[in-house]
Amino acid sequence: MNILARIKRIDWLIVISTLILVVLGIFVIYSAGMLFTGELVSNEYVKQIIWAVIGIICMLVVAMLDTKTLKEYSFWIYLASILILIYTRMFGKVVNGAKSWIGIGNFGIQPSEFAKLATILYLSKYLSEFTNYTQKLRTFLISLAIIFVPVLLILSQPDLGTALVFFPIYIALAFVYNIEKKYWSYFLFILLLGGFFTILPIFSEKILGDSIPFLHIFYKTELVKILLISLVIITLVALSGYYFTKRKYYLGIVYIVSILLFSTSFGYLANKVLKNYQIMRLAVFLDPQIDPLGSGWNIIQSVTAIGSGGFLGKGYLQGTQSHYRYLPQQSTDFIFSILAEEFGFIGCFIIFIIFFFIIYRILNSMRNTNDTFSHGILSGIASMMLFHFAVNVGMAMGIMPITGIPLLFLSYGGSSLLSSCIGIGLVLSAGIRREKL
Repeated sequence: MNILARIKRIDWLIVISTLILVVLGIFVIYSAGMLFTGELVSNEYVKQIIWAVIGIICMLVVAMLDTKTLKEYSFWIYLASILILIYTRMFGKVVNGAKSWIGIGNFGIQPSEFAKLATILYLSKYLSEFTNYTQKLRTFLISLAIIFVPVLLILSQPDLGTALVFFPIYIALAFVYNIEKKYWSYFLFILLLGGFFTILPIFSEKILGDSIPFLHIFYKTELVKILLISLVIITLVALSGYYFTKRKYYLGIVYIVSILLFSTSFGYLANKVLKNYQIMRLAVFLDPQIDPLGSGWNIIQSVTAIGSGGFLGKGYLQGTQSHYRYLPQQSTDFIFSILAEEFGFIGCFIIFIIFFFIIYRILNSMRNTNDTFSHGILSGIASMMLFHFAVNVGMAMGIMPITGIPLLFLSYGGSSLLSSCIGIGLVLSAGIRREKL
């Protein structure tokens, strides 16, 4: 297919919707940099314009690439991203408590943003080639390893928010490529319980007032060791029982006990790796008043800004929470709060419609192509966008933990914007191979 033919088959509705979000983001970032006196104290909007131009060019260039070429080089792209993550962990620059940036002078990029796309490409290649593979467990374990290599490197920075994005990507691809439900649901249970055990110490002490001593076995070091040893012994005994008797209820015991084993280990290790303020951010969404002047401040001010916007909003450049600098990280993590304050419910509803329209068009492209590799790209990007949107908007509204996940296309940040545009480019490239509009 020549370039002209590919251009004609581009889903321009996705392109236009993306441009609307990018332009709106620049306007809101401009507002975020203004004081109540009308003085502009930040040039972030200028940098965002530069990144937007670069991102749009990259989006269109990537859209012209053939998915066969992307598939052929996906492993090397993935490997390069892993090596760059290792380099970042060793020699990167610390920003906001995480060694997640590399660059020269004031120019820097966050490699973990691009690692998401590299992982989607290689995982799609791997699973598309083993869809009908008889050794389903082996396929599951290898695909899980593909995800966990970048996740562990990113967690070591530590950057919990970006690491979390890999998991919905994996669940989406596991579903699309028919990995058995018992495998990926097992993985999902471990993640959910592991997340609960991560915030359990703060939840128990700050919210429950340490009134349930039983919970200590999940986070007090000596008790956790005893619990883990006990769970290992129970697992081994159950495995032995199945080996000698072939009774399936032993496998049920292994399934349940091992979930508890791995999720407890996950939570305990997370408390050792993550910094205290990061864990507190996860916990305060349950009750911001446990730390109203610290981690809870973000949620309280964000909810105040959203509520004050009302139905129609206060008007562009008329927000008070942002212009009086009450909102922290207002051009990045909490940009939705500014949008809600200045444009109100109507503005937020329009943003919802645009995001879900893009996701709908992506899924529509997936339905209309028989290329299994493209299925992985499309489902991976769609799940990434949905997770970013749900978590960022949720944390701004106080119903999701604060994880530092940006609102794609709108939040300030060159790496996020550039990787998001490249992601849309991948969507367009995969969509070009659709059979019909």
